[in-house]
Amino acid sequence: MSIFPDFSGKFITFEGIEGVGKSTNITFVAELLQQKGVEVLLTREPGGTPMGEELRRILLAHHTEEVLPETETLLLFAGRAQHVHNLIAPALRAGKCVLCDRFTDATYAYQGGGRGISTTFISTLEQMVQGDLRPDLTLLFDLPVDIGLQRAKSRTANSSVDRFEAEELTFFMRVRKQYLARAKIASARYKIIDASQPLAEVQSNLRQLLV
Repeated sequence: MSIFPDFSGKFITFEGIEGVGKSTNITFVAELLQQKGVEVLLTREPGGTPMGEELRRILLAHHTEEVLPETETLLLFAGRAQHVHNLIAPALRAGKCVLCDRFTDATYAYQGGGRGISTTFISTLEQMVQGDLRPDLTLLFDLPVDIGLQRAKSRTANSSVDRFEAEELTFFMRVRKQYLARAKIASARYKIIDASQPLAEVQSNLRQLLV
């Protein structure tokens, strides 16, 4: 049975560390919902709007100057403000189902768990930027960090590694730990998907959950 009787106006986010298959599966879910006649908007963070994409390039690029965790977090929320106001909120009001590749849970995981930014700092910005807007459903694609990084490495074998992908194993272990902690706290909103399974099994699980 589908988790929602009606997907119109629903906000679904896709979360997880590098290499879990978010990009592949967000496209799969979009196609599933479109087959049900749902109008879908696909987007991502950082990014989503022209200004958001400019900020994404800044965030992922390597810099000779030290990038403070606070600066990184503020840039993410600057892009998120544009994203929510100019794209996500209007789409939801129009009855579209918004599928977003990462959202604020990623900030709690990467900047909070990974960088050590306080939850209070993040939650204050979250309230300022989003108001009452929160995802209706968060799909957390989870697998051991070493497997995820190996998959990500094979995917980027012929391309440059961005600033986040260049982080060490221990960073991603902290990120994963924070994701799982948030999933436990917000268990009604989170659904954990075992991304260590073959893709066909992962997508079978998604089909059962959403269709």
